[in-house]
Amino acid sequence: MRRGITATALVAALALAATACGSDDKSDGGSSSGELSGTVTWWDTSSVGSEDKVFKKLAEGFEKKHPKVDVKYVNVPFGDAQNKFKNAAQAGDGAPDVIRSEVAWTPDFANLGYLAPLDGTAALKNQDDFLDQAVASTKYDDKTYAVPQVIDSMGVFYNKKLLADAGVEAPTDLGELKSAAKKIKDKTGKTGLYLRGDDPYYFLSFLYGEGGDLVDAGSKTVTVDKPEGVKAFTAVKELVDDGTAKTDASDGWENMMQAFKNGDVAMMINGPWAVADTLTGSEFTDKANLGIATVPAGSAGQGAPQGGHNLAVYAGSKNLDASYAFVEYMTSVESQATAAGELNLLPTRTSAYAKKEAVNSEIVGFFKPVVETAVERPWIPEGGSLFAPLGIEYTKVLTGQTTPEKAAKATGDSYRKLLKDWK
Repeated sequence: MRRGITATALVAALALAATACGSDDKSDGGSSSGELSGTVTWWDTSSVGSEDKVFKKLAEGFEKKHPKVDVKYVNVPFGDAQNKFKNAAQAGDGAPDVIRSEVAWTPDFANLGYLAPLDGTAALKNQDDFLDQAVASTKYDDKTYAVPQVIDSMGVFYNKKLLADAGVEAPTDLGELKSAAKKIKDKTGKTGLYLRGDDPYYFLSFLYGEGGDLVDAGSKTVTVDKPEGVKAFTAVKELVDDGTAKTDASDGWENMMQAFKNGDVAMMINGPWAVADTLTGSEFTDKANLGIATVPAGSAGQGAPQGGHNLAVYAGSKNLDASYAFVEYMTSVESQATAAGELNLLPTRTSAYAKKEAVNSEIVGFFKPVVETAVERPWIPEGGSLFAPLGIEYTKVLTGQTTPEKAAKATGDSYRKLLKDWK
């Protein structure tokens, strides 16, 4: 799950251009012979400069397989895509035929009636091959509204040379993280950890590590303001206060990635979506210098969130048949193996892990067991909306504007306003 990567002006312009070529294209998706034809506009939300190149090339492969179909590829900035799609779908003008949806967006879009149900369509070919935990986010109200494309979780990326120079190993819990950071600072002058401060997704590993969660969907109970939530806010505050970590309140992705790639910090918490970008850094011209370990455990154990992306079809698409076929192609074993080999992204199909591209990827090999034990987020329509109030309080805690206790309470109060009739 790539989050908040800065887009170029060109990409923004392309995204705006999609409103002129989305599902308003007049095409029934077929010819007299039954061959697929027409236009499929795809909004890809992957990272610019690495993932987008691979996914665009895969989309071109679909065009070669179906020469009468024109795939209009548009890379839409991840941070803008959710609201941009909602606005276009609500207006009935400019929405794409297919969108790469972050896992939490899928039930939200489905609840609003913006997605086409996929059960019984060509999009769900060999659906028993998908990982159970990947399928969970595609369901809403007993129907399937998306197909899982990639699944992910988080780990600690570390600079092997910096840790070796300081005489430390990759930390396994928060105590070891603090101890390692002190030695790194003493021996190398570098900061131990970059803790992204403008995206609450990076807070989840600490919340789960303290035994907490945002909500309990089964009992319709808000849980972020329970003692475990306060402990998690306290844990991240202490990491910044004692110098273990540096943080920021804006443009966190770029600042974090540059600091780690340039060797200004020894560690960062991130996911497989960041590997390709990381390896472009001066510290990692030798790829072997990049190490990845599990997220350090909190007082209750190790916890990392389950993330990923699905492909969904707009309910108002004028070319449903070609859109279903495109989704099937982009989530096929072959396409997922390509993404694993070129981008180290984790497949959602079981059989894709047997392909040489996945087998040969050390990153895929590391993250697969992490994903299997990752904590599922609540797959409720409001799931994506839980991050906004959490993000405000998370940033305020890290920058000393509020206390952990007040942050937990404020987040819980916001959730109860958002989630009607929840305790």
